[in-house]
Amino acid sequence: MDRTAPDRGQELELDPMYTPDTPAQSVAYQLFSWLQPVLFALAVLVVVSTFLGRLIGVDGLSMYPTLHDRDMLLLQSIGYTPRNDDVVVLAPSTFRNGTPIVKRVIATGGQTVDVDYDTGTVTVDGEELAEPYLGEPMRAVYDQFIDQYPVTVPEGCVFVMGDNRNASSDSRVPDIGMVDQRCVLGRAIWIVLPFGRFGGIAR
Repeated sequence: MDRTAPDRGQELELDPMYTPDTPAQSVAYQLFSWLQPVLFALAVLVVVSTFLGRLIGVDGLSMYPTLHDRDMLLLQSIGYTPRNDDVVVLAPSTFRNGTPIVKRVIATGGQTVDVDYDTGTVTVDGEELAEPYLGEPMRAVYDQFIDQYPVTVPEGCVFVMGDNRNASSDSRVPDIGMVDQRCVLGRAIWIVLPFGRFGGIAR
């Protein structure tokens, strides 16, 4: 291979398409590189929410520690039927004028629920629930309704509770009570915002 240096009088040919990067161009390229995956993720979320479900935000701490205030959730809405242990968004007309709330399905139609504040346990059809998602033991915050248990969930309804049992208005209070399945907007399947908490919601 000929490695002889070009004559000093010979001009080097430059690529006519080449332009040196300026600091502003470098910053713009880095910004574009950072925004590209974010914009792609947002585009995917828009498509998914349009054709498969919907996005909805968490208001409050009744589902803490599973969900945090202002988490943004992706719901499975189309063809969904509530099942035990699902985290769902529902809008009962008797509570907050139908404002959507997030709770966990404890029992469905025909099942019998017993809430025992002495032992801090919940049983469904005589079987005690394993509830690793609870942040602290359940206390008798609704002791005026203790005598109503056990209760059987009517067909077509669900019994729901918040994971933050001691700071949750749910099926234990008359304003919510047994929730008609038609008030269930869908199952929360993903936390999409903030990005630091992005991920699926385990059943």
